[in-house]
Amino acid sequence: MELRRVDPRILKKNPRNPRNIQPGEMSDAALAANISAIGILQPPAVTEKNGELTIAYGARRVRIAIAIGLPEIDVLVKDSDDHDHMRAVSENVVRAPMATVDLWRAIESLASENWTEEAIASALAVSLRQIRKLRLLATVHPAILDQIGAGDMPKEQELRMIASASREDQAAVWKKFKPRKGEGAQWWQINQALQKTRFFAKDAKFGEAEREAFGIVWQEDLFAEGDEDNRFTIDGEAFVSAQRAWVDANMPKNGVWIEIDEYGREKLPPRANRTWTKPKKGDQIGFAIHPRDGTIHEVVFRVSEPDVKKGKDRSISGGDDAPAPKKTRPEITQKGTEIIGALRTEALVKSLEVNACDDMTLIGLLVLALDARNVSIQTDRPTHSTRTKLVQSITEGGQLTHDAERLRVVARQMLAAVLSCSIGRSDSGLVARIAGDALGADAHIGNMATEDFLGCLSKAGIEKVGSRLRVLPRPRAKDTRADVIKQASGTTYVHPAALFALTEAEIALHAETPRDYSWSPINPGEDAQDIDGDAGGEGERQDNVPDEGEGDLSAEQEGDDDGVDDDGAANEDAHLDRDVDDEPSVTPARSRPAPRGRAAAA
Repeated sequence: MELRRVDPRILKKNPRNPRNIQPGEMSDAALAANISAIGILQPPAVTEKNGELTIAYGARRVRIAIAIGLPEIDVLVKDSDDHDHMRAVSENVVRAPMATVDLWRAIESLASENWTEEAIASALAVSLRQIRKLRLLATVHPAILDQIGAGDMPKEQELRMIASASREDQAAVWKKFKPRKGEGAQWWQINQALQKTRFFAKDAKFGEAEREAFGIVWQEDLFAEGDEDNRFTIDGEAFVSAQRAWVDANMPKNGVWIEIDEYGREKLPPRANRTWTKPKKGDQIGFAIHPRDGTIHEVVFRVSEPDVKKGKDRSISGGDDAPAPKKTRPEITQKGTEIIGALRTEALVKSLEVNACDDMTLIGLLVLALDARNVSIQTDRPTHSTRTKLVQSITEGGQLTHDAERLRVVARQMLAAVLSCSIGRSDSGLVARIAGDALGADAHIGNMATEDFLGCLSKAGIEKVGSRLRVLPRPRAKDTRADVIKQASGTTYVHPAALFALTEAEIALHAETPRDYSWSPINPGEDAQDIDGDAGGEGERQDNVPDEGEGDLSAEQEGDDDGVDDDGAANEDAHLDRDVDDEPSVTPARSRPAPRGRAAAA
């Protein structure tokens, strides 16, 4: 066997080379960096025949030497024999990497011989961050290293916590939790004893000025991903104080501080309801600092208007106050006002049935109806004053405007103030979904690939979302969630459950015929004799008999077809059951409305 220095380009390839599939670019790059730094440690073996040199084993070293431009390399020239093929195979198979602990100690030994971290990284063809990580692990307490070297390896998270702790803390904890001879260490207990809360720089809103002012010193988590900011501090008090100082300096006009409850949730003020949309006029932004990790959470919420207490206002008058003026009898009695209301309602219903009405007037009437006193709209938004202002804008001078464009705009604004898909008393029901589907509102739904929303999904739910975005499931749901958020970055992801279109079950529910109950208002189609008492059964009492002295007005009685129930409220459906040709005149002969109890009996 002869050691000879030759040009690697003259070497012929081995036709029986067992490695035909190359390991990959990363592996080749590592070998190239290693050869460039310290040369080829083991010369390739070649055989000579008729003056030509053929590679027996070591073809990858030759290929990399040519790739990085080495003019000459050392080769071992040997005689060909029947075992060359076995040697070529075994060289690629029978290899044993260094034990982890030995590698840690070897790197520390190189560092003690004045090798810089950069030089070690270049020679071993690994990243500088990996070298620093290994050097950190080499500072693990010797007794713990011996336990690991014996084959008792902790989990990566546990090893990270041990290596990040000081030698003094490691020694104290190991003395307490040291296993018996031949037994494995309880790494989770050791990890728990060494664990300290970390506050990461990536969660910090404050800048260098606040960091210096509060004396925060960053450490680097060498075990985390290399392309992220992994600096942290364990001085939680200083971190939280710096966060609070930054918020105080940058608090918006509508911003307020809120507290965190014992479950880590933001505590909103009374009558406040959280909203997941962008802040609007009148909304407030609550800022809270989570003590667990020091992160700043922003919560947009709006405070609903307080309920107006019904009843007469009472004031406390002193003895010197002037006597209250004597009440005068109104020009029209309460009964007369009720009759006027009944007549007006009947006329309004009749006009809606038979009178022509253009689209613009109809839109205007829709806006007016949504602000009617007898219409109750449950919402968490302060919409009452908004609705009134919209109505005032189309009824200047007491006349309904005929400005088509104005009516279109106000109609949209009124619907926006009324319709709601929020859960609770403010939910408009399926009609809001139908309206949103008709208007194409799906295109305006905000991005739902956020921690706030995806954190509400189960593991199966987040994996289903991931499958739609071509994200493979991870062992832990939070890892899958993080990948989904990363995959959806720069796009607007909308969960199918948030779309406006009704499901088949909801369509069937919407199509169900509403039920009529016995306590519904009187059916205007019933015979008048059942109402005015002419054919009433024995024992039926005549209610609402007019008092003496009320005159002809009180003697007049309301007709059964006036579309009014016993409370004087309009019966919206009264016109559905009667024929237009049989409709009474505007001022019919009135009969007394039946009491509520008799209506039920009928």
